[in-house]
Amino acid sequence: MIRILVADDHAMFVDGIESILKNEKDIEVIGRCYNGQAVLDFLEQQEPDIILLDINLPDMTGIEVSKKVLSSHPSVKILAISMFNEESFVTEILNNGAQGYILKNTGREELLKAIHTICDGQTYFSNDVTNTIMKGLMKQRKESNTKTSFFPKISRREKEVLTLIMQEHTTQEIADKLFISLKTVESHRSNLLNKLNARNTAGLVRIALENKLLD
Repeated sequence: MIRILVADDHAMFVDGIESILKNEKDIEVIGRCYNGQAVLDFLEQQEPDIILLDINLPDMTGIEVSKKVLSSHPSVKILAISMFNEESFVTEILNNGAQGYILKNTGREELLKAIHTICDGQTYFSNDVTNTIMKGLMKQRKESNTKTSFFPKISRREKEVLTLIMQEHTTQEIADKLFISLKTVESHRSNLLNKLNARNTAGLVRIALENKLLD
C-alpha cells in the first residue's frame, strides 16, 4: 500500500486529489496538510511514502518544506505539484529532495503514473516540465559555451547504469539488463552519486543532462 500525504492550501484541490485516489486499491491518503509546518508536524507522528507537495504554501515554500523533509525524513519521497512551470522552481525543488514535478492541470492517469514511478525509486516529470528543463539547459549552454567543467572519469559500466537510470528503469530491471546483481547496481549508483556530487537520483539525472555526460 502506497501511503500518501497531500499538502496544499486549497481544500477543494485536496478534495479532488482524494477523490481521484480513494478508489485505488494500492493507494491510501493518510492525511492532508494546508501549510508547511503542518507537514513537518505530521511527519513527527507518522511517515507517508510520498508527499504530494504544493510549491506555494502560506507559511513557507514547498522548496523549504522539501529541504526540511530531506534533512529529517530522507526516506519520504516528494512529488511536487504546482501551477508554476518555471525552470527556477523546478530546479530548486529537485535540488532540495523532490523526486518529481507535475503540473496541477495533470489528469488522473498521469498523477497515478507519477505516484507509482516515484514509489518505485525513479523520477517523474510532466512533459511540459521536461520541456521547460530542456529549454533552460539549452539556454545555459549557449550562455556558457566557453566554460569547461571537470568531472571524475566515469567508467563504461557506470555510463550504462546511468543511461538506464535516466530511462527510468528500476534497480531490478537494470540488474537484469546488464546481467549483474542488485548489490552491484546499487554500488554503481552510489559511485555515480559520489563522483557527480549529487544528493539523489533526481540530481544525478539533472547533472547528466546539464553536462551531456552521455553524449
